[in-house]
Amino acid sequence: MTQPHTKPIEDALAVMTEALHAHLKQNPLIIGIHTGGVWIAERLHHELEIREPMGTLDITFYRDDFTRIAMNPQVRASHLPVHIDDRHIILVDDVLHTGRTARAAMNALFDYGRPKCINLAVVVERDGRELPIQPDIVGQHLQLGHHQHVKLLGPEPLRLEILEKSA
Repeated sequence: MTQPHTKPIEDALAVMTEALHAHLKQNPLIIGIHTGGVWIAERLHHELEIREPMGTLDITFYRDDFTRIAMNPQVRASHLPVHIDDRHIILVDDVLHTGRTARAAMNALFDYGRPKCINLAVVVERDGRELPIQPDIVGQHLQLGHHQHVKLLGPEPLRLEILEKSA
């Protein structure tokens, strides 16, 4: 049985927006990872008033657990509005946990070109990393037990749900 607890994420988005202002002079291309990362990227793109269109990235076929997920995975189209060669990329995701999603996203990006640099921005960083991947921009840090999970719900309103499995 699970008990959900929801939290608004407006404060976390404000922290991310403030941190990303320093990156604007590098003319970044914001790319959101489907699905929650796209929701966050859309909000950041709007708040930062970036004129260039943002990109979206589907990593379904790049996941190292692809053979273990459902028989009919939900695949969405990736859309990168410009070439990414020599571009500063802000890669946006909702939750950084193990690091496997970020790794898959970087593999996918390199199939489109060779960015100058990639900065990882996440609304939530939690413990439990399995790969040596760290975010550059973090909205909030959560310490969760191994029996807890956090999920972004949205797109309107955006909120975090923390699930706790009870005994």
